[in-house]
Amino acid sequence: MARRKKIYEGKAKTMYEGPEPGTLVQYFKDDATAFNAEKKDVIEGKGVLNNRLSEFFMQGLTQIGVPNHFIKRLNMREQLIRAVEIIPLEVIVRNYAAGTLAKRLGLEEGTVLPRPIVEFSYKNDDLGDPLVTEEYIIAFGWASQQDLDDIIALALRVNDFLSGVMYGVGIKLVDFKIEVGRHYEGDFQRLIVADEISPDSCRLWDIETGQKLDKDVFRRDLGSLADAYTEVANRLGVLPQNSPQPGKPQLIN
Repeated sequence: MARRKKIYEGKAKTMYEGPEPGTLVQYFKDDATAFNAEKKDVIEGKGVLNNRLSEFFMQGLTQIGVPNHFIKRLNMREQLIRAVEIIPLEVIVRNYAAGTLAKRLGLEEGTVLPRPIVEFSYKNDDLGDPLVTEEYIIAFGWASQQDLDDIIALALRVNDFLSGVMYGVGIKLVDFKIEVGRHYEGDFQRLIVADEISPDSCRLWDIETGQKLDKDVFRRDLGSLADAYTEVANRLGVLPQNSPQPGKPQLIN
């Protein structure tokens, strides 16, 4: 489609004006960042994989009645989405101890948590996306108590869905993060899942071997990020089994 006005550019995606009011075009870049963009690289084919994987997960959520911003995939790197007012929070769901949680509490990575834990961080790169409490969120007006109740319910439904899908292909869903936006339909407002769901925003470990299949591969220099993401896509049936060399995936309809 013809290139439209750029609305916003982030570390992994660029947003453009959509063809109709209330829509945006989300473009997935090949850029990889870690440690608040202190580590950077370009991974050929990453944007194609994340576009297709996010489409797969968002469509699955739609099928089980979880509202989200996805409308349709436009091409290998772009999808049409609903415009939303993003709540300035990263919503993190943890099933196992890993990353910052393991460090904060001195837990061994991989420790099973007693139940899924939902955390919030304030979306601000300059501050390093600090962890915040519900009290902060309400006090600063980022979301109301009813919003938080709805966000937690949404996050746990996403967790149930993703955990089941991943378990079915031999992958452990360690944790993930989502963003939530306010979508307006006339005078009616509802909260919906936005941004993306991909290995960029999840920790995914092979159930049998513990092999990491997510952005930790890039963070910790564990091998090829394109190979890891391609493995996830192949297991989910998003890419054909005879996909060409990693980094140059092909899409299937």
